[in-house]
Amino acid sequence: MSNFTDLDMYLLGQATHYDIYKKMGAHVATVNQKKGVYFDVWAPHAAAVAVIGEFNDWDESANMMERLDDSDMGIYETFIPGAKPGQLYKYLIYTPDGRKLYKADPYAAEAELRPGTASRIAKDFKYKWSDEEWMKTRESQENFWELPMSIYEVHPGSWMRHPGREDDGFYTYRELAKRLASYVIDMGYTHVELMGISEYPFDGSWGYQVTGYYAPTSRYGSPEDFAYLVNYLHKKGIGVILDWVPAHFPKDAHGLADFDGEALYEYADPRMGEHPDWGTKIFNYGKNEVKNFLIGSALMWIEKYHVDGLRVDAVASMLYLNYGKQDGNWIPNKFGGKENLEAVEFFRHLNTLIRGRFKGAVMIAEESTAWPKVTGDVADGGLNFSYKWNMGWMHDFLDYMKLDPYFRKDNHNKMTFAMSYNEAERYILVLSHDEVVHLKCSMLGKMPGLEEDKFKNLKAGYAFMMCHPGKKLLFMGQDFGQGQEWSEKRELDWYLLDNSNHRNLSLFFKDLLHIYRLNPAMYELDVSWEGFEWINANDSYRGIFSFIRKSKDGKNNILYVGNFTPVAYDDYRVGVACANTHKLILNSDNPKYGGEGSSRPKSYKPEHMECDGREYSIGYPLPAYGVAIFTFSY
Repeated sequence: MSNFTDLDMYLLGQATHYDIYKKMGAHVATVNQKKGVYFDVWAPHAAAVAVIGEFNDWDESANMMERLDDSDMGIYETFIPGAKPGQLYKYLIYTPDGRKLYKADPYAAEAELRPGTASRIAKDFKYKWSDEEWMKTRESQENFWELPMSIYEVHPGSWMRHPGREDDGFYTYRELAKRLASYVIDMGYTHVELMGISEYPFDGSWGYQVTGYYAPTSRYGSPEDFAYLVNYLHKKGIGVILDWVPAHFPKDAHGLADFDGEALYEYADPRMGEHPDWGTKIFNYGKNEVKNFLIGSALMWIEKYHVDGLRVDAVASMLYLNYGKQDGNWIPNKFGGKENLEAVEFFRHLNTLIRGRFKGAVMIAEESTAWPKVTGDVADGGLNFSYKWNMGWMHDFLDYMKLDPYFRKDNHNKMTFAMSYNEAERYILVLSHDEVVHLKCSMLGKMPGLEEDKFKNLKAGYAFMMCHPGKKLLFMGQDFGQGQEWSEKRELDWYLLDNSNHRNLSLFFKDLLHIYRLNPAMYELDVSWEGFEWINANDSYRGIFSFIRKSKDGKNNILYVGNFTPVAYDDYRVGVACANTHKLILNSDNPKYGGEGSSRPKSYKPEHMECDGREYSIGYPLPAYGVAIFTFSY
């Protein structure tokens, strides 16, 4: 009796075996009343395959695998009585030219803690979920883009650590659950995005060079421990998004590269199959078994581990055949173009499947180019992602914020340009880990001026981001003004919260997050001009921006006014949309944020005085780098 049936082979060959993780890899079973483990691996170019591990003392001749009858696909299988969960193993691949390759299991559900490179037999996954309320609510959220989303991007190994321990002081998944949930709830984020969960060998890759697409990294615990983390966050009302890396994989000897002695998971031609800039291999998206491998991984994280979505890394590198390559070092598609048509088909298959199967789950593209309709429907030629990272906004925003305020007047359009294309996609505004590494400075370090000015600039920038259309993402540490660039080798500089400037920034951003969640005007019409209106987009000389965010019901609309220069205005006049009372809900000069301003009135009645082309206006004392947020109803 075979574990891998003819039907399994057929579905895998069509890239439609959506439960492939339940068949490939190592699975505990009972055969002829003997307990043991089935092993299944795809290795069509191999001359022979054996399983070696702790159950046979790594004897290379003890457990040869059988190539299944009539398997042109190249599936090898064996059942090993006595093998049991917790034991380490590898596949020994014999190549036709006489080499022996020692490979980790591509479908392993658990891996040995690095620097070890073996796979580990996982016990039957029987985690008792208790997040039914969260999952039911998520399934009902079909118009997810009308809901608030403020994402806290987290690298678990460096968010917080136990001091002085030889195991790097990592928090386990279970320890992380309680501390992280408490912080996220207090601050007011809606989701966490976890970096580096799929197993990877090198800490310095941050989890972006994956060898185990089906295994939560063993750095922080077992698969059940990871499930505990997701379940705990869900019960606390926090969504969980994972980084997922289908663009490339490393050349580590135990990994996917030349898996059975030849190119298997990657394109064979290095002009297609290698990233020269990254030193990694590119998946062969035209091979059904490879597509199924990746689709099965994505499905597993969402189905088995209940995650709420995937942020797909380096999408642009998949879409363009010439990405990072010089002329002559890439192969055009059949029409002579630079588009990878196989990757396009892969994305459409993947996103349609996941968004159809798991209502409310989101697929997020880290895509940095002008590729059209990334979040568009497949029927309309789109890729069907839920969201796209707005890399253009991020670059423009940071370019502006880094400038000496004197020069900002000549770059005013960098802050307004994003609204000219806002309706093209469903966007997430991102200030991610990529912006605070490789000598780019921390967010605080990017700001101009002396220390006090840096904090004021950052507050003004964060308020602009939170009020601007688009969902939000901020990398850990930047909400309290991390001083150093981020490093995976140490925890965040939490001690900075003992300093009043950092503590005040943290409180300011916390209030922004809660204002964002409490006011539908700030998120429910993100992708429509019906939800946004400039009051003054052209006040470049004074470096001031003012705009309105509108709600569907006309109640509690938002008026944002932000000053990006060190010049204060005792009576700054701003046009308003109606004569109704405006309530001040955030004043960046409030003493509780370290401001120097006296208390402001909570309500402002517009005067019949023309300003900004409006019939009514209000006067407000706008300090240097000051931000004011008002609510009003029509």
